[in-house]
Amino acid sequence: MNYPSLASFPILDILRLIRSENVGNITFFQLITRFGTPAKALEAIPDMAASGGRKKPIRICSKPDAERELELIEKYGASCIAYGHANYPKLLHSIYDPPPFITVRGSPIWKDKACLAIVGSRNASANGYHFAQKLAREAGARGIVIVSGLARGIDTGAHKGALDTGTVGVIAGGIDSVYPPENADLYGQLFEKGCVITENPFGMAPHSRSFPARNRIISGISAATLIVEASLKSGSLITARMAAEQGRDVFAVPGSPLDPRCKGTNDLIRNGAIMCESLDDILPHLMRQNDLFQENKPPEFKQFSATEVEMGELAIARKRVLDKLGPTPVLVDELLRQCDISAPALWLALLELELAGRLVRSAGGKVSLRLTDD
Repeated sequence: MNYPSLASFPILDILRLIRSENVGNITFFQLITRFGTPAKALEAIPDMAASGGRKKPIRICSKPDAERELELIEKYGASCIAYGHANYPKLLHSIYDPPPFITVRGSPIWKDKACLAIVGSRNASANGYHFAQKLAREAGARGIVIVSGLARGIDTGAHKGALDTGTVGVIAGGIDSVYPPENADLYGQLFEKGCVITENPFGMAPHSRSFPARNRIISGISAATLIVEASLKSGSLITARMAAEQGRDVFAVPGSPLDPRCKGTNDLIRNGAIMCESLDDILPHLMRQNDLFQENKPPEFKQFSATEVEMGELAIARKRVLDKLGPTPVLVDELLRQCDISAPALWLALLELELAGRLVRSAGGKVSLRLTDD
């Protein structure tokens, strides 16, 4: 999916909009598409939230708060790259919910290169760690950039194997957040020999909900994802699922059925992942997918100019959407069919509900109603 490029907008306005309450990545781009600029979207948010049923004022990120975050980022030696900018990872443009901007410390080494994600068990076996490190080193020697999550175990092995040729660490906290603490030295090395990136605010500590979001960036930057070891409940399987949803090839290393750390990877292979025993199993698929996605560029910005929704139509849309929504996620396309309203009216009704804090977006283009509202 492609959204309008943000490269021509002030980064301060972009930051204020994405840091405002109830504005997630999808909502951000819908607001831009609707109102044309982040500044105009910021002006419209309070009225839209109220129309969606919000009872208290919505929190808008203030200009001083945004300026303070940008100042901290700069002092830390990092920079911000907006969606659509020449340095923004090309493959990340095409995912369902790309970050409007990423914070980067180091060099954007993904430019003009294919990226391979390597992730796996935090409690890695000696053989699994060695395999990840060796394959990452071999891939780096072939000009491939290794992407991983700076976690313990397989991630650490992959980063260390690719240090000499460049590697990207995607983290779940702010750009200044070092997690786990024992990887502090590796974290520093990535600044010099690659980069660390995040979509999260400066100073934010990682929490459980931010890791799946981090995983979608790991797979989204990459033309393919390799899972080296994973239990059946491993977070690496989330990365594999997201890679598949993003249209990327998923590879898995087979392992002993007696080792719990291999049950997830063996199950991936059983369900269609490509078995990987060496870099040669990956290269043809990786280069083909990278060429395909590199051609996918964000379109020139065009403000949403579909037929303006009349207030009467929007009022009908609000009622029909609320009647159809419940706590169980439903496809937006199914809502459109059942509500018998125009697509612009549906989008606006959903946007109002989300800004009011009453809508939950789920994977696969589904939405549901939050049972408690503000």
